[in-house]
Amino acid sequence: MKFRRLGKSGLQVSELSFGSWLNFAKLGSNDSMEKCMKYAYDNGVNFFDNAEGYVYGKSEELMGKILQKMKWSRDSYVVSSKVFFGTGGKLPNQTGLSRKHVFEACNGALKRLKVNYLDLYFCHRPDVNTPIEETVWTMNQLAVQGKILYWGTSEWSAKQITEAHTIASKLNLLAPSMEQPQYNMFHRERFEKEYQKLYADFGMGTTIWSPLASGVLTGKYIDGVPKNSRLGSKGLEWLRESALGDNEKLDKVKKLSTLAEKLKVPMNRLALAWCLKNPNVSTVIVGATKLEQLKENLKSIETVEVLTDAVLKEIEKILGNKLKLSEA
Repeated sequence: MKFRRLGKSGLQVSELSFGSWLNFAKLGSNDSMEKCMKYAYDNGVNFFDNAEGYVYGKSEELMGKILQKMKWSRDSYVVSSKVFFGTGGKLPNQTGLSRKHVFEACNGALKRLKVNYLDLYFCHRPDVNTPIEETVWTMNQLAVQGKILYWGTSEWSAKQITEAHTIASKLNLLAPSMEQPQYNMFHRERFEKEYQKLYADFGMGTTIWSPLASGVLTGKYIDGVPKNSRLGSKGLEWLRESALGDNEKLDKVKKLSTLAEKLKVPMNRLALAWCLKNPNVSTVIVGATKLEQLKENLKSIETVEVLTDAVLKEIEKILGNKLKLSEA
């Protein structure tokens, strides 16, 4: 496993990290999740991602039990949580980025994850009902209290992130260190274009999610949706519609799969390695409900060297979605 700095911060995260969205307490058993986390850790993964909104806090509870059982040295791993969606409550102040909810959500995450502090704490979405200044102040206070080390954003616009940095600089507060955006072969405009100035101006780190486009880039949906797959699961119809899109996307996956066969690498490894080739990616979050899935995904690091300039050009020709600088 190789490591990268989280943007300009001094924190080092593994190139591949383990995420829990849809994996914990919903699609996998406690035993399988424990095996996946242990295998990931034993093979160099040091960042484990979570959020209050994942299965209404149950994901954090399960991860906390596993972390407690493993008894890994606290300085050997990085754990995160995110605040915004809450844990299922619908009353005022149970969601969002107000000082009240952020403070209470952080304490709740610490309790569920069974840790004394969060290495990374993300604002899971922007909150139009709360001034960004209030959120920046609250995150700074949590850091001063020793409850979080670094804070960041997830799916914020470049304008919103810039505003947070401006406020932090003006008031001498802790600025966001990282953003957690979606990034994959089909979803790349914001990461590659909108955020470009942020990398240079603020040294922003990134912990990208959905590198396989909800499994579409594994190639397993080319001939339909298997019943035992994630997109075939009951209750995830919205994700299936969003991920699969139209036939044009699947046609591209077929061509990418043909290229992967030519390179003698599995399609999932090709897609993950493609993400790792971007120098602005700090870590790629992968998930798995089965140990074999995780083992296969972790091998993608070996595929990075296969992606020569010539291969990358072939990929771009298939995707046809890279914007020119004039279009940014």
